[in-house]
Amino acid sequence: MRSIAEALASMLPAFSPLGEEEVHLTKSSGRYTSRDIVARFDSPAFDNSAMDGYAVRAADVATATENTPVRLPLRGESRAGGALPGTLEPGTVCRIFTGAAMPMGADAIVIQEDTERDGDQVEIRHASPAGQHVRAQGSDVAAGAVLLRAGDRLWPGEIGLLASQNIDRVHVFRRPKVAVLTTGDELRELGDDLEPGAIVNSNVYVLTEMLRALGATPMALPAARDSLPDIEAALRKALEADVVITTGGVSVGAYDFAQEAFENMGIELGFWKVRMKPGKPVAFAQYDGKPVIGVPGNPISAMVTFEVLIAPCLRKMLGDPQPHPQPVVARLRDSYRRRPGRVEIARGVAAREGDEIVVALHDLQGSGSLPSFVGVNALVILPQDRAELAAGERVEAILWGPGLTGDRSCFEDLS
Repeated sequence: MRSIAEALASMLPAFSPLGEEEVHLTKSSGRYTSRDIVARFDSPAFDNSAMDGYAVRAADVATATENTPVRLPLRGESRAGGALPGTLEPGTVCRIFTGAAMPMGADAIVIQEDTERDGDQVEIRHASPAGQHVRAQGSDVAAGAVLLRAGDRLWPGEIGLLASQNIDRVHVFRRPKVAVLTTGDELRELGDDLEPGAIVNSNVYVLTEMLRALGATPMALPAARDSLPDIEAALRKALEADVVITTGGVSVGAYDFAQEAFENMGIELGFWKVRMKPGKPVAFAQYDGKPVIGVPGNPISAMVTFEVLIAPCLRKMLGDPQPHPQPVVARLRDSYRRRPGRVEIARGVAAREGDEIVVALHDLQGSGSLPSFVGVNALVILPQDRAELAAGERVEAILWGPGLTGDRSCFEDLS
């Protein structure tokens, strides 16, 4: 039986990026760049005003104060999107608006609040040194500068930056297609009539959404019956994808045929069983270099093994150079007793209390209890050698789902 770290070390080498594709910027959200992206032009593309006011030559207003204002004639106007202004002659001012081009010769802005206009004359009441309230050409980005590195994820800020550079297409790593193959005679589709002994195949819906949220392309297959021929036929279809996830059939029951099907089809088993709870009967195999992961059929086991073992591997395949979630330190709200021997990934609700994060473990921790994942925002890592943890003890937790939220704004205490 492998540790979680050993399992990840075995799995990660099989999950390399699948090459790149070019997509429109509006279709790139959440994707990882496969090439460096450089600026096409300076940003700002020209000297412009950061404020509404008057463009001046700094030397002309150097003596201006409230008590001794400087009066200068108005010459023209510059507004965003308007015609470029002419050259500003010495001893004159130009009306200017935020984002508008600076006139040639002007080197500072006097904000509107520090002036008073009287017809074609403007009274300047404060000096404005050279460069004041001026956005200089190229001060944000110089043409040719690297905007994003290969492996950066495209969030709204990154998309806005590229859009500002008129970059409409980007190269990103291809999304892996991941087949989800569930097994079990008892499984029915959502909306089917449930005869005694039948259950809805919730795993396929859960894993499909987890894959989609991660950025992969899910390929949900019909549930396979608990027979070796049915599972082998379903596996052949699943292997058309880039990655295969099977649920159920990896344990040691009389109707658990996944391992035998793997062997018959030449899917080489790398390991079976990981020292974690829930999710011990996890199988990792490869078919001609293609990853095949068998997760338990219990829904909580499937979700936890996905988050702990599969998600980091898929992030790497998507192009993420830092695919591992980093835990936060939290304190346990209540004591907790458990059977030692495996690392336990417990479901909990984390909340900020003062300067600390406090986490309350869910009352239900069984591997088949779907309600134990409702409202949860933390996966709490409990060490394998501890049978008892005291209230207030420090633990590590991976924030999950909505993360930390509250019913009051964090800005209420700020003056």
